[in-house]
Amino acid sequence: MTKRIFRTIIAVALVVLLASLVLIAGALYSYFNTIQFHRLQEETALIAQNLTREGSDYFQNSPPSTTCRVTWIASDGSVLYDSLSDNAAMENHLSREEVIQALQTGYGESARYSDTLLERYLYVAQRLPDGTVLRLSSAQSSVLNLMLGISRFICVVLALAIVLSMFLANHLSRAIVKPINELNLDDPLSNRDYEEIQPLLRRLDAQQNRLRIQDMELGQKRREFEAVTRALSEGLVLLGSTGTILSINPAAARLLSVTPNCLGADFSVANQNPDVATLVEQALTGTKAEATVILEDGAYLAAASPVKSQGAVSGVVLLLFDVTQKRQAEQLRREFTANVSHELKTPLHVISGYAELMKSGMVPQQDMAVFSDKIYNQAQQLIRLVEDILRLSRLDEGAADMQWTAVDLYEAAQSAMASVASSAELNRVRLHLEGDRAVVSAIPQLVSAVLFNLTDNAVKYNKPGGSVTIRVKDLGSQALLMVSDTGIGIPKEHQERVFERFYRVDKSHSREIGGTGLGLSIVKHGVMILGGQLRLTSAPGKGTTVEVRFPKEQTQTQ
Repeated sequence: MTKRIFRTIIAVALVVLLASLVLIAGALYSYFNTIQFHRLQEETALIAQNLTREGSDYFQNSPPSTTCRVTWIASDGSVLYDSLSDNAAMENHLSREEVIQALQTGYGESARYSDTLLERYLYVAQRLPDGTVLRLSSAQSSVLNLMLGISRFICVVLALAIVLSMFLANHLSRAIVKPINELNLDDPLSNRDYEEIQPLLRRLDAQQNRLRIQDMELGQKRREFEAVTRALSEGLVLLGSTGTILSINPAAARLLSVTPNCLGADFSVANQNPDVATLVEQALTGTKAEATVILEDGAYLAAASPVKSQGAVSGVVLLLFDVTQKRQAEQLRREFTANVSHELKTPLHVISGYAELMKSGMVPQQDMAVFSDKIYNQAQQLIRLVEDILRLSRLDEGAADMQWTAVDLYEAAQSAMASVASSAELNRVRLHLEGDRAVVSAIPQLVSAVLFNLTDNAVKYNKPGGSVTIRVKDLGSQALLMVSDTGIGIPKEHQERVFERFYRVDKSHSREIGGTGLGLSIVKHGVMILGGQLRLTSAPGKGTTVEVRFPKEQTQTQ
């Protein structure tokens, strides 16, 4: 802009200067032309008086002392006298403009250029009383000749004008542009130097207000997005069209073992998992890809989806979902189905075998009672198995249909001991209850199931002449329940798995005593629903102690 203003000022100055020179030269030329015509008129009148008085003798006796050319012309146009040329050799002047005017009106004048256009001749003619015409002429420089004559002066003036114009144009252009360059764009309306740009400044101010609002909204959305992605347990990665990392949340950075400050890096370089890299490469070609990959924390479902804009891939969204528990649950369901099938087959085969023998008449009458007892025992085993499976199913659903109420653990322990009293007497196991009352907020059915299964296991897996001790303690904010036995104990390598469904340390012995393999699994799920903590301590040949801590007050979620 400065250069444009500078050039404009220089051009205007030069045009004005040249126009001024032309006008001044024209005015001067016109002024001097008038003066010269006036001088010619005066000299013509003076010579005409002398010529009229003295006749032709005037030119011979005392020729006029003038720098002008004097010509005396007869009425027929022939030249009678010329101060510069031989009159006899001169052509007829009757056709000359000034001569025609003088013959008609008594006075005539004209101006004509020479052949080179460098000189201009002025002519003044006056008719004498005898009908002849006196003409005086004087040479005058033309405008072109005049300009050439003062060209040196013009060049000096032009040079001075150009230098002065450049200085003034530079200073003026800077002065004009300086306020514009120093505009306070943060507060456009504070600029008052130029009224002409106020509409532009008002538009800038309105646009800045809109941009500030949009920036605040974008910032808020960015903070919300970052807060949400940081809180996600799932991994989230946003990639550009070339595979560069635009955004990555902490979960994804941890799962893929990349640093959170890898923004702008190439994903194929930052990521070290080849399976995930393959999915991203496929998504960059425009095809959605997903697969289950094994990462450091477990199994994850990796889904890479292309983001398209106008038919082209503009980015990729990579999501990592934890499916470890889902796979474990599927594995548990498969194992549970297999175990249930196996557990059901054994008693059913026994019942079917004994019933077939009895049907075919191959069983003596005296043995019918023994066979009937076998069938009854296996049927009871089936009933217990089905009941335990149903209990576990309800526990898997969170026991949402069960009511919470105040439960006294000491009274619940007494009921559990009464339920297993006949079994304890049969196995010659002594039962003891110690402690005091401890009231907790719980589901009575679950508390009874936990106590019954712990006490029943303690009796079944005890030694003849052994004992089972139940202790209840009030610990203030918690209630402690301990079931200890002097039984066969559990080896250390099996202690973590005894709470799994259908897991048995000694399968043959467990079936002999009628165990379903689901008792401790029911205990684990019941304690979890009640918000308690479960701990097992055992040693082979020294017995087992199961410790359960229940919170006395809690918020029930149903």
